[in-house]
Amino acid sequence: MELKINSILFLLVVVLILSYKDSDKNISEQVFKNSDAYTLVKDWPNLPNTFTLGSPTGLGLDSSGNIIAFHRSGRVWETNPISHLPVIKENTVSVIDSKSGEILKSWGKNIFIMPHGLEVDNQDNVWVTDCGLHQVFKFDANGNLLMTLGEAKVSGNDSEHFNLPTDIAVSADGSFYVSDGYGNSRVIKFSKEGKYLFEWGKFGNKKGEFKIPHGIDLDNEGNIYVADRENNRIQKFDSKGNFITLWQNQVTDQLYSVTIDNQNNHLFGIDYLIVKNKIVKGSDIFRFDLDTKLQVQFGRSGHYDGPVTRYHDIQIDKEGSIYVGDILGNRIQKFKLKD
Repeated sequence: MELKINSILFLLVVVLILSYKDSDKNISEQVFKNSDAYTLVKDWPNLPNTFTLGSPTGLGLDSSGNIIAFHRSGRVWETNPISHLPVIKENTVSVIDSKSGEILKSWGKNIFIMPHGLEVDNQDNVWVTDCGLHQVFKFDANGNLLMTLGEAKVSGNDSEHFNLPTDIAVSADGSFYVSDGYGNSRVIKFSKEGKYLFEWGKFGNKKGEFKIPHGIDLDNEGNIYVADRENNRIQKFDSKGNFITLWQNQVTDQLYSVTIDNQNNHLFGIDYLIVKNKIVKGSDIFRFDLDTKLQVQFGRSGHYDGPVTRYHDIQIDKEGSIYVGDILGNRIQKFKLKD
């Protein structure tokens, strides 16, 4: 009798496990099926042969829907310290027509050492971080300098210094958050005038801790989403830095950046997979709801017919098109929603 009961219990456990696996498989298949809604736009952007894009590490969108790319021209990433490098002589900020893919204007020569993150605020001001300079800059739409934070080529972890800052997110009221970054493991909030307000985070893998906070963005409620790169996850916080939730990527080792589509209440993220430190599998694009529930996934997996990539930043326009900066092929890709 005891043997019979144990056999029945064993069968029930097997059925439950198989049911769970089937359910998980169905969810995964639906996610990949949804990815068919996005198609790669061929021959975009339309860049002149004389133009060197370099690594497009930061992307933004202005009020006209144009893409603004922060790129490194001919500069390549070097191991720390990188502050000894000279400034890049070529332009490093380019405004690209999102429809035609043509460059409308470029600026930013003789300013930056190692371009990284870019944000465009609701006044079309352009904010950037430079890892080589350990600084954050605010420019107007024409490239005129409005604000500088941090001390040039001097790293630190106090209220007046950064250590290889990675990205910026600007609130509707002009206050802003900086993810800081490679050398520090924190997020700092500043007033619109650039006054230090508060910070949170330290190195680690617990909730509210970071291993390279690499990308950052805000939703309409003022919640903050951080791409916690080496922990391979997205963390969500309220405007005071209190932890809300997270999404843990179970497949790859690095999650590079996030952006919010506030028009449709979508969260987007990008990752990167390399196997055994030498076999490059490439990046995936993820779409979530604002509670970090996965809806769409494509790139190296799912529906995708383009080259192997290493996405560093991502933006979404008002039509729902996706723009990603690929630092493996030094290109910007555009994905359009199918009609």
